[in-house]
Amino acid sequence: MRQEVYIEKGFLNTLEEVLCKGDSRHIFLVTGKSSYTLSGAKLAMEKILKTYDVTRYCEFDPNPQLPDVERGLKLFLERKYDAVIAVGGGSVLDVAKLIRICAVQETSPREIIDDSQHIQQRGVPLIAVPTTAGSGSEATHFAVVYLDKNKHSVAHEYVLPNVAIVESELTNSMPSEITAATGMDALSHAIESYWSINSTEESKKYARQAALLILNNLETVVKNPCGDSRKAMAKAAHLSGKAINISKTTACHAISYSVTSIHGVPHGHAVALTVPSMIVYNSKACEADTLDKRGVQYVRETLRELFHLLRVDTAEEAEAKLISLMERIHLNTRLRELNIGEDDLARIVEDASRSARIGNNPRDLPREVLLELLQDRL
Repeated sequence: MRQEVYIEKGFLNTLEEVLCKGDSRHIFLVTGKSSYTLSGAKLAMEKILKTYDVTRYCEFDPNPQLPDVERGLKLFLERKYDAVIAVGGGSVLDVAKLIRICAVQETSPREIIDDSQHIQQRGVPLIAVPTTAGSGSEATHFAVVYLDKNKHSVAHEYVLPNVAIVESELTNSMPSEITAATGMDALSHAIESYWSINSTEESKKYARQAALLILNNLETVVKNPCGDSRKAMAKAAHLSGKAINISKTTACHAISYSVTSIHGVPHGHAVALTVPSMIVYNSKACEADTLDKRGVQYVRETLRELFHLLRVDTAEEAEAKLISLMERIHLNTRLRELNIGEDDLARIVEDASRSARIGNNPRDLPREVLLELLQDRL
């Protein structure tokens, strides 16, 4: 599906134009609870939507669970809507994606979450408006939901929003800690996409562009944000979303899911914890453990290209640079600093090893090796 994308085109005018073009009158609006107001989106949206019939849904967990989707779906099915608008961070966009897609299938949400092949119809148009610069969810055909604290990813071409409206002014109110975590999420997307076994020249182009924007702007946007740095990070998050939409994420994301769902570490921070170590690990790939069908030499060259992007010469220098960046934007880099100890590692390893994302890593990652990597990050 071809997606309409509007970046820094003026939020009010763009949304009004999109709604008029789609001839939509009955809107199902999915938002965050407080972020919708704090971002300035509510004030702007009220001006646009005052002549529309609107139902708002915002009662769901920051890490959405199946019951959150089911409640929203029940509300959605009570009336007939001709468009869904999602305004918020990655979780908000994911909930909207799932409600929109589940509403027109013949099977239950649980069955769809367990098997995306049940998806047969696209549903009403979905307009995605991110208010954070991190997830890139507005650009992907995935939707994340947790079932019994286990992360599931619904993946289908029909999950991709019809329209993405990326306006950096909606990220201006983000606190520094959220700016830091979401920024590292976008950087992790770019790095993981770059070395993913599913990468293409197109996905690597998006990932390169995103990584350079983030490396040049993340520290500034956390410590001394300005219009230019906000614009750069919003664009970077969208580009890294486009990259993982092609390549998917890898081991760092697989590891992060239980770190978030069980230990409460924000997603972007949870992912970033293992990116530095994984750069070193993947740089030592050999013929026997390379998963990328393009071969070990391709993987090694890919890592060298990443070093160049990071302006370093070795994997160890790349590791040190990323850890230093996290420290400078005030993100903990050690698991113990986040109340994760030795006794917690077995569950993290178990959950990561079951994730399909770990199979996208360019180098095989056996459980015992993953455990050692995590022990080094305690």
